[in-house]
Amino acid sequence: MNRPDPLRWLWYALGGGLAPRFNEWVLHDTTGSTWVVRHVARSLVQLSIPIAAVLLFLPAPLGLRVLTALAAGGSAMMYMIVHTLATTDRRLIRAGYPGGSGEKVRGERATAAQRTSNADRRERIAARRHRRR
Repeated sequence: MNRPDPLRWLWYALGGGLAPRFNEWVLHDTTGSTWVVRHVARSLVQLSIPIAAVLLFLPAPLGLRVLTALAAGGSAMMYMIVHTLATTDRRLIRAGYPGGSGEKVRGERATAAQRTSNADRRERIAARRHRRR
């Protein structure tokens, strides 16, 4: 799997597309076990620019600039979290995957993990019963 270098990742985090050779990584990025954390990290990168602009250029006392940045950044972050599924789906579509691919892959992985967990639990129960005899 090809991973983007830091500059390409920054471009990707800011909403840009990646070359087709990174498509497999985009799928991993949007469906891996840490996909929500990755989305939040990308969102924070996107928000860092306007928050820094408010902190640096708003002609007001520092306390008011910080409060404004927190209020605007917090509401923007809520918006970005609410639209996590749509945003990650858009990234996958841009990478050439059909719509709904992310939810499908995450669902299949969750089902497989649940089956493995159930099998492990059944084995532990069987081992406990065998020890009692």
